[in-house]
Amino acid sequence: MPDKIGKRGHGCPVAAFQKMISGKYKLRIMWDLKDGPRRYGEIRSGLLQGLDGSAEIAPRVLSRELKALTAFELIERKDFGVVPPKVEYKLTRKGQSFIPVIASIRDWGSRHLSGQINAAPWLAA
Repeated sequence: MPDKIGKRGHGCPVAAFQKMISGKYKLRIMWDLKDGPRRYGEIRSGLLQGLDGSAEIAPRVLSRELKALTAFELIERKDFGVVPPKVEYKLTRKGQSFIPVIASIRDWGSRHLSGQINAAPWLAA
């Protein structure tokens, strides 16, 4: 998934960045992982907190987001090789370096979208 545009310095870094973080849950997953490693179910539960509507995340969608974040080397997947399966996700150094960016986005949202926070309650967390 990582594309060579960002690595070689050719093309637009903003477009490469946008491709990397596109998706409904990627920023929220990373924000949840800032406090330490989490298992799949914990990540799923964290994403469901404060959501209006169906409060259901398709396992396929969450798995796709986790795989993409892993491919971009923002998170690391650790498989313990036991039955039942135990898998844990944590931020890589690259992912940790991105947390201040997400915090800035969160702060901007708090300042400029205060009337719309109900639409995205995770911003208030």
